[in-house]
Amino acid sequence: MAARTIIIGAGIIGAATAVALQKDGHEITLVDRDQPCAGASFGNAGAIVNGSCAPTAMPGAFFEGIRMLTKSESPLSIHPAYSHKLAPWLLRFFLQSRASAVTRNALYLHALSQYAVASWQHLVNRSELYSLFRATGWLKVYETEKAFAATSESRKLFDELGTPYQVLNASEIHDLEPGLAPIFEHGIYQQDCLSITNPERLVKGLVRQFVDSGGVYKQFAVDQITVRSNGVQLTGQGENLLADKVVIAAGAWSRSLTSQLGDNIPLDTERGYHLMLAQSTHSLLSRPVVNGEKSFVLSPMETGLRMTAQVEFAGLDFPPNFRKIRNLLPLAQRMLPGLDIREKSAWMGFRPSLPDSLPVLGFSSKSKNVLYAFGHQHLGMTLAAISGQIIADLIAGRDPPIAVAPYRPKRFTAL
Repeated sequence: MAARTIIIGAGIIGAATAVALQKDGHEITLVDRDQPCAGASFGNAGAIVNGSCAPTAMPGAFFEGIRMLTKSESPLSIHPAYSHKLAPWLLRFFLQSRASAVTRNALYLHALSQYAVASWQHLVNRSELYSLFRATGWLKVYETEKAFAATSESRKLFDELGTPYQVLNASEIHDLEPGLAPIFEHGIYQQDCLSITNPERLVKGLVRQFVDSGGVYKQFAVDQITVRSNGVQLTGQGENLLADKVVIAAGAWSRSLTSQLGDNIPLDTERGYHLMLAQSTHSLLSRPVVNGEKSFVLSPMETGLRMTAQVEFAGLDFPPNFRKIRNLLPLAQRMLPGLDIREKSAWMGFRPSLPDSLPVLGFSSKSKNVLYAFGHQHLGMTLAAISGQIIADLIAGRDPPIAVAPYRPKRFTAL
């Protein structure tokens, strides 16, 4: 039976969910405090990493993070005034880095990401948006044996879970990306991954497609969510909206809403940064390339070359600090000789992150009329289409392609 459904959040997760539900015949309203694609979905590296399975909390990651905080070129930083708020999240992160937890989280992450490419192909099939996807693969490069050896745990997970990849030597890296400096001795290449030439155009295109097919978009900041006998009420801006079903896909802003429903989910924010550089063609790089030692990505897009970097814990309120990513520009130029490092624009966004690297997908604990779809951390683009499909299946009473119990909101009740 078709349901009047409101989706909170017009980033990539909300937009993909809106299209998936609309295809099922539901009456959908998509709401957001801002315009579509105003959050983390705007600024990512544009990668669809099929078969991604290595959680952020790998063995030793906690103590490696502490060491990173002392380095000037570190990709990790914690705002001093935010450290006390972050402490409970960090404790959970530490516990998730135990071997047993890593194995479990990798299994559940792979269960979702193995459908990444296929689910996107299904969602945008016969649509003009399909032209935004390129079959480029996903390449990580390393200068030293030590840095490459540090990937052994991740490669072990790839092997155990069946994620295809190739280990490349210096010559093979050059054959794949001749524009890179001849300084990289090792590479890891996942050939079956996609890249997006313009993430903003993809999200806004999905919303436009949704509206053109009869959906409603409304700029509306939800302050309160209330489960009633006749549906779910959303309150904000002196106005009430009523729906049969509500999907919370508000990214980093989801926690305040879920707590009103009794779900205390340890969602925090990894602030990420990007610089758009002047290079306007794909002549230097053919695909997104990760500098595995310095933890930044160079990604060719139709708007220029995007450099994405940084994991900054500072919550939602502190102003951005672009100093650290700008300090990486000489390293980017060393990696890609001939790179024009003139800056076209700078951006900071909020990745919604959970200690186990898994999103929250499924019904709220209080009501089967409220569903959650958030917390995708670094894999929002990768997991958006399969997440939307799962939410559509749950609302329709169908069995999703995978069991959703591992992504339930109550998994965090005990440490």
